Amino acid sequence: MNIARRLLVAAAAASALAASGLASAATPAPAPAPAPAPQPSVVIVHGAFADGSDWAKVIPLLQREGVQVTAVQNPLSSLADDVAAARRAIDAQPGKVVLVGHSWGGTVITEAGAADKVAALVYIAAFAPDVGQNTAEQGKGFPTPSGLAHFKADAQGWLSLTPTGMRDHFAQDLPAATTAVMTATQGPIQAKAFEQPVSVAAWKSKPSWYLLASADRMIAPEAQAAMAQRAGAKVARVGTSHVPQQSQPEAVARLILDAVRQSR
Repeated sequence: MNIARRLLVAAAAASALAASGLASAATPAPAPAPAPAPQPSVVIVHGAFADGSDWAKVIPLLQREGVQVTAVQNPLSSLADDVAAARRAIDAQPGKVVLVGHSWGGTVITEAGAADKVAALVYIAAFAPDVGQNTAEQGKGFPTPSGLAHFKADAQGWLSLTPTGMRDHFAQDLPAATTAVMTATQGPIQAKAFEQPVSVAAWKSKPSWYLLASADRMIAPEAQAAMAQRAGAKVARVGTSHVPQQSQPEAVARLILDAVRQSR
């Protein structure tokens, strides 16, 4: 009897195990979670009287968050030339791009930002013209910024800023030693560039962010507010000069990262 009972118990256990295996085989394995969307790259377009190194304080803050960053070196010779330089940088990115422009760079990204890879635009104290408009006319109807009296032109039509203009109007919240270096390394711009209109306004079809510099002496804060509103941009404000990327890089990086995270 004991042997028979043991055989029955063993048979029952084997049957249960077989049934369990069949049930497991019939239940499909859960599908793997989808991979997160890759993070957009950031392409930065500097403004007039500067170069890519103007962003040296912001770039490490973005890289610390794993963002791939490219700072374009604009020739500042014309709108078309600067747009072409920005487009080369955009085309070189592996995927989506958040396109950032400062000052004159805002006009450049308004045109270059129509590229398919561009997912969002970020304007830093920048111009944001409408279709058919040029940079120079963006200040019409607003107070004349004091810095505009400190341009100097050479015989070939290249504009630069005087040392006083850089120190007291372009970057009045930076140390004099810093503005002296900025004066020496500034990128002059062809005056004709300010008269060249954009043929497209990328902010009409791309989400936009705008950092308004409320102590700006190069682009009237009132003009900045009007352009940001027209573009339907998400606006943040800082109480800085025309170069918040140097005086408040954390605030600038924060706005760019917001655009990156919302553009996956």
